Amino acid sequence: MSTETAAPGPATASPGPGPATTGRSRRRTVKRVLGIGALALALAAGGGYLWLSSTATVHNTGNPDCMAVTPTDAPAGAHRQVCSTLADMTAAWGRGDADAYGAVFTEDATYTTYVGTHYQGRRDITEGHAALFDGFLKDTELADSYLGIRFYGPRTAIVTTRGDTYEGSPEKPDELSKTQTYTLVRQDDGPWRIAAFHNTRRQKVMERVSFLFDPDTRPRTEK
Repeated sequence: MSTETAAPGPATASPGPGPATTGRSRRRTVKRVLGIGALALALAAGGGYLWLSSTATVHNTGNPDCMAVTPTDAPAGAHRQVCSTLADMTAAWGRGDADAYGAVFTEDATYTTYVGTHYQGRRDITEGHAALFDGFLKDTELADSYLGIRFYGPRTAIVTTRGDTYEGSPEKPDELSKTQTYTLVRQDDGPWRIAAFHNTRRQKVMERVSFLFDPDTRPRTEK
């Protein structure tokens, strides 16, 4: 009995990228090339860094009035209470009162500065700011411009802002150099307290370069 072996059929070609995918890829490449070209021209013309810095503006500057921001899913009265806690924090900073400043945080709060210093707990935050208020940050005030307030259930809120310290007149919202995230909680039936704070310095020139090289990295609110 003979065994017949079927001849192998033609190999099936893997499907290539569709027209839509190819088109998107081509557009991204063109945008990157244009971004690189614009950057090269600016730097070649001299004053490239200053040009990048002066054109690194933001559209979404937020609102300096916490109560003017429309929160998402806010429980009754919670919006005002959260804004009151943040106002207490700002006032304590302006007075250079480290104890009052630390009191708006939970006992186990975390606090990360824009230079990467990480404080753990209210005592750590209070002692660190007592030194700062007598040193680098003496006689400064806080500025905040609110980007968003979101509630997750009746006891948790996330607040994002643009912020900075200043002396004299407050900075304009589009000149605030940091982006900040506050996580606030309400424990039992007590006041709202800050459980975590994270502060990031906006590297505006690097951000501008990123948008030039790849415009798709630009947030929707900045397009």
